[in-house]
Amino acid sequence: MTKHEMTEEDIKLQYITPAIERAGWNKLKQIKMEYNFTDGRVIVRGNVTARGKKKRTDYLLYYKPNIPLAIIEAKDNKHSVGAGMQQAIEYAEVLDIPFVYSSNGDGFLEHDMKSGKERELTLEQFPSPQDLWRRHIGDKHFTPEQEELITEPYYFQPGDKTPRYYQRIAINRTIDAIARGQNRILLVMATGTGKTYTAFQIIHRLWKSGRKKKILFLADRNILVDQTMQQDFKPFSKVMTKIEGKKLDSSYELYLSLYQQLAGDENEEPFRAFKSDFFDLIVIDECHRGSAKEDSRWRRILEYFSSATQIGMTATPKETKEVSNISYFGEPIYTYSLKQGIDDGFLAPYKVLRVGLDRDLEGWRPTAGQHDIYGFEIDDREYNIKDFDKNLIIDERTIAVAKRITKFLKDTDRFAKTIVFCVDIDHAERMRQALVNENANLVAENSKYVMRITGDNAEGKAQLDYFIAEDSPYPVIVTTSKLMTTGVDCKTCKLIVLDNNINSMTEFKQIIGRGTRLKPDYGKEYFTIMDFRNACRLFADPEFDGDPIVVIDDGGNNPEVPNDNPPVTDDPPYNGNGGGDEPSEPHHKFRVRGVEVTILNERVQYYDKDGKLITESVTDYSKKNILGEYATLDSFLRAWNSEEKKQAIIDELQERGVLLEALREASGNKDIDDFDLICHIAYDKAPLTKAERANNVRKRGYLYKYSGLAQEVLSALLDKYMNEGIQDIENIEILSNDPFRQFGTPMKIAKLFGGKAGYKKAVKELQDEIYVA
Repeated sequence: MTKHEMTEEDIKLQYITPAIERAGWNKLKQIKMEYNFTDGRVIVRGNVTARGKKKRTDYLLYYKPNIPLAIIEAKDNKHSVGAGMQQAIEYAEVLDIPFVYSSNGDGFLEHDMKSGKERELTLEQFPSPQDLWRRHIGDKHFTPEQEELITEPYYFQPGDKTPRYYQRIAINRTIDAIARGQNRILLVMATGTGKTYTAFQIIHRLWKSGRKKKILFLADRNILVDQTMQQDFKPFSKVMTKIEGKKLDSSYELYLSLYQQLAGDENEEPFRAFKSDFFDLIVIDECHRGSAKEDSRWRRILEYFSSATQIGMTATPKETKEVSNISYFGEPIYTYSLKQGIDDGFLAPYKVLRVGLDRDLEGWRPTAGQHDIYGFEIDDREYNIKDFDKNLIIDERTIAVAKRITKFLKDTDRFAKTIVFCVDIDHAERMRQALVNENANLVAENSKYVMRITGDNAEGKAQLDYFIAEDSPYPVIVTTSKLMTTGVDCKTCKLIVLDNNINSMTEFKQIIGRGTRLKPDYGKEYFTIMDFRNACRLFADPEFDGDPIVVIDDGGNNPEVPNDNPPVTDDPPYNGNGGGDEPSEPHHKFRVRGVEVTILNERVQYYDKDGKLITESVTDYSKKNILGEYATLDSFLRAWNSEEKKQAIIDELQERGVLLEALREASGNKDIDDFDLICHIAYDKAPLTKAERANNVRKRGYLYKYSGLAQEVLSALLDKYMNEGIQDIENIEILSNDPFRQFGTPMKIAKLFGGKAGYKKAVKELQDEIYVA
């Protein structure tokens, strides 16, 4: 076999891999082949999900286990040496890799990401690990101590997870920045992407290297501190302590504390019990909170320990007229967004159900002199969605919301973990009551089926850990106000209900983040947002997943900063027990009954591949995307008939968000063949069922072309198609299963057709016969 006839795998095995190993790369420690760096986007249509393609490099070469240096994209010898370069560069940009190579087995084309230059190399000229490392750090002028720090490995024990690619980038960039002397660092990572694990790896490398000996980890919730100590930070157990009360023991090396614990009351500042240079490193979790404000008590902690390196971590950096993370920490050294997390398949996509109630859309006005149920005369004005449950309570509206939530759960899963976000604590309590009444049968079985978890309620807060626990079925539905907007790591949450008025993009992102964790083994591959207050309008705001921009108001002297930006509602105060639901200022709310409330409209929206919400039906969306791939019926038929494996076409359509199972479900006919389903939806062709196509093949007498056992094998393949679809008969491995075992081994069956090539030819002819018009 000549090189030109070899497959890509043959080229890799015989030419590329040997060339890399000859250059000094260790096959076991420094070379990863077929490296998948994403999990493949979860695609949702109707109630059907599928995974998109994983992104994969042919080779990833490491200098050290945590320092990848090069990507190699391989092609067969029919391609030019640089044919894989553009795809490899795209992957290198995502993975933060400095050197990129493409090869067809004749040599290598090298692309230096820093200089932008390319050069061709022979197979014998591939650079060694040391060569690439020196080129990579050549202009950074690291001292031996700095180089030792940046090459310090991450923490790993057998059985441990290793950092995902974006975590590795965040860790390495942080260590690199600290090695170069940067002392204020900001990392922006979407909720659910493992900020705490990333923080642990950063801290461990700095601590293990001896660069940072006294470390403080600040959070704003007790539950966050406790979870961190018990989970990601567990390897530090012997040198770690939690600061509680006034006990400040200086013998430990890693300290975890609430902001509030160290900040104290207005006239107390407990953090001053430590010397100002006591800590070498401070990591601030959820740094969009008080630490972003210049005049906050929390900021005083950071300013007191100003000599320490300070790393701020957040999913939602605060950038408003009054508050800025960037002005304190500087520009983020790395951002991993919600959109990127969903596209990579590490975060759950969302489906949005927007519910329009007539009172919300039309408003409500009392009759002249009307009194509420407490005897107060209601102010005569038009009340709208912003007033409901804040200034005016309509009991029937609360009941209508509770009924719609319950109907959704009954139609899907009554034990799907659900968070209902309400206007305030009072609203959360009334919503709890309404949901109890709508789900009385399950509440009778377990009173914790529905619970209110708010900052003022000890009984509810005591159940928060059980709500989060994956093995605890109760509580199922929780109502809350602000308590659960952030820091609650509930991987199993499948439904988020928005019945509160959200004006803060930060709060909106944090609330959405409660559902973004994937848990496939729990049956959670996406989550649903049920929106009663049009909060999902914020998805269309460029700020939703855009880069943070400083918008601190300087009094009008900066022409780039508009002075008419609407104020952004700041986060509520948070108490030391992990609260967040502070009782609102006492004021009278009018409360009425006897108002008819109905649902006027509903629409379902899906997260699309470009990160936008789309409102088209499954059918309309699929038609548009099929036509985007195959503009005419003729072009589709040519592709279908020429493709040896039809699954390749189905996979390609799936990447465009076309899920045939969801379409089949929408059509109401589960027996339609994939081919007919596509032709029917996109080109308005009358569909045939698989049974009808199989019977047509038999009627035309195609099977009589063969005799004896060969005819029986083809007849069994036709039955297989009729029951399970075309993909099964394409796969030669089915010959090892029933009913084909009765004909002998796969090799024996192939001999009935003159060998493997003859068998494949017979199957291809059978496929063509199935799809004769």
